[in-house]
Amino acid sequence: MRRSLEKVNRFLDAPLDVAPRVLLALAFLCLAPAYVAPLYNMTMFAPQYQDGLRLDIYSYKLQGGNDNQDVKEINVLNHYIGMKDLVTEDFTEFKWLPFVIGIIGLLFLRAAVMGKASHLVDVAVLYFYFSLFALWSFAYKMYQYGHQLDPKAAVRVDPFMPPLFGYKKLANFEVYSYPQLGSYALGAAAVLVLLALAMAWRQWRREA
Repeated sequence: MRRSLEKVNRFLDAPLDVAPRVLLALAFLCLAPAYVAPLYNMTMFAPQYQDGLRLDIYSYKLQGGNDNQDVKEINVLNHYIGMKDLVTEDFTEFKWLPFVIGIIGLLFLRAAVMGKASHLVDVAVLYFYFSLFALWSFAYKMYQYGHQLDPKAAVRVDPFMPPLFGYKKLANFEVYSYPQLGSYALGAAAVLVLLALAMAWRQWRREA
């Protein structure tokens, strides 16, 4: 046990080579699309909506298709089944998500500049915790919207869970949900951080 702890401590204190630093810098750049591109998209089709109703979810807002008219149309439909209106102000995630992404980006740069394995491990653990928490928060919000229905609504429907990925039939609507560029960019950052960790470990093993 003591020998294992000493081994871990030696790795954490080891300097990073150029390659892991470059990967961290690239991971930092991958965070930029999260500020300008959608993270997620939901598109709903029905006989009366042949072209579909589109909802894009950014890190800081909701944006509907047709100059945001689709959000208004979705909220009209939600009113009939007793679902809360979809409004940006109700999503607390939009208040902290851009801020946390920015902090993580600065920590990526800090690890790249200071160049110690301990900084890389710290930011990797933080980033993967943030990713899991953000995914859980999004799923829980979707669950709430589909289950907290007004019992006095004009149209009664069973509580439901909108799809997080792929296709689902909800009443007479066909709903498709898929990640968009912002989420793929955040995923690419995670892959780069994992590669940086693997390279740092291999470098330390080779030199040790």
